Amino acid sequence: MSEKINEIRVNTLNLIERNERNYKLSFIGAAFVEALFFAAFLLLADFSNRVHILLLIMTIVIYTIMAFGLLALGLHVNRNTLRVLNALEAIVKNDR
Repeated sequence: MSEKINEIRVNTLNLIERNERNYKLSFIGAAFVEALFFAAFLLLADFSNRVHILLLIMTIVIYTIMAFGLLALGLHVNRNTLRVLNALEAIVKNDR
């Protein structure tokens, strides 16, 4: 039984590490693409046109709100993951 549990733990930890690596790569890729779009906007914008200034301000506002929302979501997921891991640890300690 103990060997089976250890095998499950190793497999699960490997999956978690692979998913975390994929997440980081996709996040960096998306940030790079968005930075390119933002740089292109700054290069092409006519700052004497008020609509372009409004677009720049709204872009910054929207990205700020999205960043805070994603940060809050990440903290929520991490907290819930830690709660599940604590529960699993308590179950394993009780089985010994």
